[in-house]
Amino acid sequence: MRLLILAGIGLTLSAQTPEVRAVLQKKCFACHGPGMQMNGLRLDDGEAAIKGGYSGPSIIPGDSKASTLIDRLHSDKEKYKMPPAGPRLTEQEIAVISSWIDQGAKYPASTQAKKKDSKLDHWSFQPIRRPDVPAGKNAIDYFIQERLKKEGFASSSEAPKEILVRRVSLDLRGLPPTPEEVKQFVSDTSTNAYEKMVDRFLASPSYGEKWARQWLDLARYADSDGYEKDLVRPYAWRWRNWVINALNQDMPFDQFTIEQIAGDLLPNATTEQKVATGFHRNTLINREAGVPRAEDRFEQTINRTNTISTTWLGLTAGCAQCHDHKYDPISQKEYYQLFAFMDSIAEEEIDAPIAGELEPWKKAQPEYLAKRTAILKEYKVPELQAVWEDNMRIAITQPGKKVEWDFALTSCTVMLDNAQPMLMTPFAERTQKQQDRLTNYFIRNVGPDNRRDKELVEKFKEMNKKLDELEASVPKLTQAYVIEEGKKPAITKIAVAGDYKRPGIEVQPNTPAVLPKLAKESSEPARLAFARWIVAKENPLTARVIMNRTWQTLFGRGLVRTSDDFGLQGESPSHPELLDWLASEFMKQGWSQKQMLKQIVTSATYKQSSRVRPEILEKDPDNVLLARQSRLRLSAEQIRDEALFASGLLDTRIGGPSIKPPQPASVAELTYANSNKWKDSEGADKYRRGLYIHFQRTAPYPQLMNFDAPEGTVACSQRRSSNTPLQSLNLLNDPVFFEAAQKLTERVAPLPDDAARVKAAFEYALGREPREREQQRLVELANREGFLTAARVILNLDEFITRE
Repeated sequence: MRLLILAGIGLTLSAQTPEVRAVLQKKCFACHGPGMQMNGLRLDDGEAAIKGGYSGPSIIPGDSKASTLIDRLHSDKEKYKMPPAGPRLTEQEIAVISSWIDQGAKYPASTQAKKKDSKLDHWSFQPIRRPDVPAGKNAIDYFIQERLKKEGFASSSEAPKEILVRRVSLDLRGLPPTPEEVKQFVSDTSTNAYEKMVDRFLASPSYGEKWARQWLDLARYADSDGYEKDLVRPYAWRWRNWVINALNQDMPFDQFTIEQIAGDLLPNATTEQKVATGFHRNTLINREAGVPRAEDRFEQTINRTNTISTTWLGLTAGCAQCHDHKYDPISQKEYYQLFAFMDSIAEEEIDAPIAGELEPWKKAQPEYLAKRTAILKEYKVPELQAVWEDNMRIAITQPGKKVEWDFALTSCTVMLDNAQPMLMTPFAERTQKQQDRLTNYFIRNVGPDNRRDKELVEKFKEMNKKLDELEASVPKLTQAYVIEEGKKPAITKIAVAGDYKRPGIEVQPNTPAVLPKLAKESSEPARLAFARWIVAKENPLTARVIMNRTWQTLFGRGLVRTSDDFGLQGESPSHPELLDWLASEFMKQGWSQKQMLKQIVTSATYKQSSRVRPEILEKDPDNVLLARQSRLRLSAEQIRDEALFASGLLDTRIGGPSIKPPQPASVAELTYANSNKWKDSEGADKYRRGLYIHFQRTAPYPQLMNFDAPEGTVACSQRRSSNTPLQSLNLLNDPVFFEAAQKLTERVAPLPDDAARVKAAFEYALGREPREREQQRLVELANREGFLTAARVILNLDEFITRE
């Protein structure tokens, strides 16, 4: 059947009377594929026709006078009339359609309903069912072994102890074991030696750092705004601290989820619960003056909606931004219902001191404020700022009256968050923080009138220098980027064709019909109810998605390979019963991530050797059946951490601001107007873990990108693993790796000869002794080129950057 567009109506011809078909055929002026609509009304979908589509026009079967379609056929109003272009329908033709409506307007049943019905049986939308496991069997090993038996395979033997200790250490802490830890485990003959080791690594503060990195990937974390100006976010790290601490405390994952999505809405929310909402503040911000704030806000809300969909639900809901999802049972309307949960978010910045900050800050405040106030008065800032604010308010309320000030307002609006609401708030009603932010902006952006006063400009330069010196002399109080509910609930409308400038029908916050209903108490804010719904036991997706990613980290491949897509275009699970058991056990164990990690890493499946057997490689090259462990290239951050660790340089302090290791000057020059100059961190800071490296979206630290770190713009559920010449050059020549090789050389220098030095270097770097041939060749190299060259080779070995 041909879908014809009449007056902006998608209509299936064979479903209509001959008279109606004649009118439609005469007035057909475009052909579109099934599922398309114009002006928001489609008659291939009865449900959409009755509800009025996405932008208003409707058919009321049996009542043509109440049907807005007829009104639009008669109208001459632009963007409302139908047809939107071309010859108009005659009165006789409109009468035919009116008669058809009055007689019941027969059209096809809802195709959307049919499509949804056919997709409801997809595996990921089914309830999680806990499968039976024979008594005395390890559930993980049972399901893996059952599948192997069916395929005629046998599992691999357990890996040697030296490999196991390095594997578990890298997987749980992100760092290799020390030579002492290797010896301790290898020599421990007790039956629970392995379990004790696992417990020690899970209890390590480094655990939170290792597993935080994966969460930061999903949260699209970065230390800058992105886009052209890419301004630095000096306190982005405060949310990162929260993640590390939450993971180290083994915060139940349901609480971990609720606090990040809606911590601000919890009763009597603590500072830390508000800090958790920094998850939402990792969106990009476009501070280009020509970009309307409404557009940037829309794009941020789209990003937040898509991130939640990927991170917790494993769905590509973003495909429904412009039209109904082509594969999954998610309509465009349902997408904007999800969008509506995020649409009332207001961004804020709060005091979020870390340990040891508050008391020194309080003690210094009286003197600091007195000196600051005196400086501002000396340069007449209060009076000048009052005039500046008056002009800015005129630009807000009477645009066009003072064109120069219109430009000043535009710049202020994009560069100072919440600028207009603060300017329109009476002085007496502003918080101290709001007033300080406005003042700080004004003294560096004095406005068009003041800029013409050369003497004033020079005086303000002098004043700003004094203020900077004062600021540097007093203790700081860490801030945090958080969210809160806006003062006015947003009215969310579908964006027709995904365009924020084309609002369609209004929608309310709700969840997709294919999933369990949202349970909400009347008094509970919608976003908080949504957060609880995400981790409700009835939700079939979240526990599966999170356990699948955990498995992916430990085996290199999820039980569902498409870890970001549990929809119809994603792959089915290789071991569906095991996935459901893991998901159900996760909830049963109180959403404890550490407990689930322990269960997996203590399984025989995890402890297998990664040695490849020819018969397995031929029949199962991707190791789907798990007849062996997988060899995994370490992440970008782990590779750097391991080099620093082996050399003894690694600074193991937990948390704190981002750091800037040495990098080529040309990298920072790529930023907007060379505005983000890279000043190398000094002292121990430059030897901190890769998790803490400052991530500038437009000019990321090159070692991270060479080893496949994500770009920090959208949620990343799995990093790719490439193999390029640049990586080898990076390991040989990067200042960090060269210095690590130097320090490794110094670390082993006191030993009596090169043979002993090679042995010690191997133990520091690889957790094992060198084989005879390896030692011989490296000793020869050290004799010929010096031990530094031998150390650089060790830190460039494939084994060094690989988890066996």
